[in-house]
Amino acid sequence: MMQRRRFLEATAMAGALAAIARPSFAATSGAKGAVEAAKQYAGSTVTIVWEAGLQALDPLNFSGPQWENETGIKVNVVEVPTAEVFTKILQEHRAGTGAYDALNVMPAWMPDLVRAGALEPLDSYVEKFGYGEELQDIAPVYRDNQMKVEGKIYGLPDDGDVFILYYRTDVLGDPKIQEAFKAKHGYDLPIPPKTWKEFDEVGALITEVTGGKPYGAAFIRDPAQGQWMFQERFRNEGGVFFDAETMKATVNTPPGVKTFTDWVAENKWMPPGVESFGFVENLAAFLQGDTAMTISWPPYGRWAAGYGTDEAALSWVPKSTIAGKVGYAVTPGGHPELAGGFALSVSASSANKEAAYLFIQWMNSREISLERVQLPYALRDPFREGHFTDETYKSRWPEAPQYLAALQEAANTGILDLSILQTDKYEEAIRQGISRLWSGEDPKAILDDVAAQWDTITERIGVDKQKAAYADWASKPNAYPPKA
Repeated sequence: MMQRRRFLEATAMAGALAAIARPSFAATSGAKGAVEAAKQYAGSTVTIVWEAGLQALDPLNFSGPQWENETGIKVNVVEVPTAEVFTKILQEHRAGTGAYDALNVMPAWMPDLVRAGALEPLDSYVEKFGYGEELQDIAPVYRDNQMKVEGKIYGLPDDGDVFILYYRTDVLGDPKIQEAFKAKHGYDLPIPPKTWKEFDEVGALITEVTGGKPYGAAFIRDPAQGQWMFQERFRNEGGVFFDAETMKATVNTPPGVKTFTDWVAENKWMPPGVESFGFVENLAAFLQGDTAMTISWPPYGRWAAGYGTDEAALSWVPKSTIAGKVGYAVTPGGHPELAGGFALSVSASSANKEAAYLFIQWMNSREISLERVQLPYALRDPFREGHFTDETYKSRWPEAPQYLAALQEAANTGILDLSILQTDKYEEAIRQGISRLWSGEDPKAILDDVAAQWDTITERIGVDKQKAAYADWASKPNAYPPKA
């Protein structure tokens, strides 16, 4: 996702915004309570850190101005490239400048930020302003996995990032392809494929029958985002990251080797050059009708339908040629990756903590968040139960009900990104391993090296410290798929 977000930062015009129609909502306690309590701070300013570029249009042009209008509190948005946000937050906290009040953080960063003392515990604010009930409406996979560290609330889950399978209903439903599939494999073509074996057989057959017009599938193979796809598939194949007692890395076990080996085999029936596909290349291939299946984040589903792509801020999105021909489902294996995501937090260094908390409670509330996840340009994906069932959202395009149903299923079955101390160092080892895979090296040898690097990182951090952080993460209900 880093490549995806860096691209958007570079291509989006932060000042450009074409307004879309917004539904009117009756205020509920989370939003109304925050507004009423915040009026005492009228005339003050809340500074919030946000991803630079396209995503920042939410607080810049929508939520920030609306909050100021309702409370008299100005919102100062500090745009920071995604790859630098974690470092900027940490540096500011250590400097003690109090420059930031509210924060936009990835859940995978939270253990490190909490350990550094950079995040304010939010439990007392949630209790004081009666927000606990509304937190229960956040889908459990986000609420139970992306809100707390060691039992305390440090972030309000605010983005339903999850991988979804997108497939061409016209291609998979083509009688010619279905007949050829049954003749070759002896069973009916599954729509959609539910296992990786089914997916690979369907994808390879489509390429064989069509000659690559379209190809059976393509993926984001760029290592920056591919590491999340490895995390997902590895665990769906039965893998675990560490031996819980010794903290020795186990990514080089058979599930990891199988994942890498299958990737290499899949590339043979995918478009030439797929090894270098990033978020945008893969998006273009799917929207232009060059591939029949893919896996990515929720915006693909909206843009494939053409929703919001006439806005100036989304002028870079290729015009969809497949609107009305796309189906949505959870990824093969049934447990998609919660790849990335964001939570709203308060800086422990802020001198304006209560006002900052009230702002993020208001943004995160039922009705305001429902408006925000329908903004095509903001890249905030549905994360509350009410988002998935909202009739207005369902009316946005003909297949929107199926899209939201797939996201809701993913929100019940998704698995959490690895979130321990210095997670990015472990992820970087996987990224390097994927690069080596595309250069033709042996999957087992690569993963043996990755495991050795993980062991070295763990030893540098301290085995006992990391063991405690891993135990806290692994105890969450969606760290691993349920055992059969």
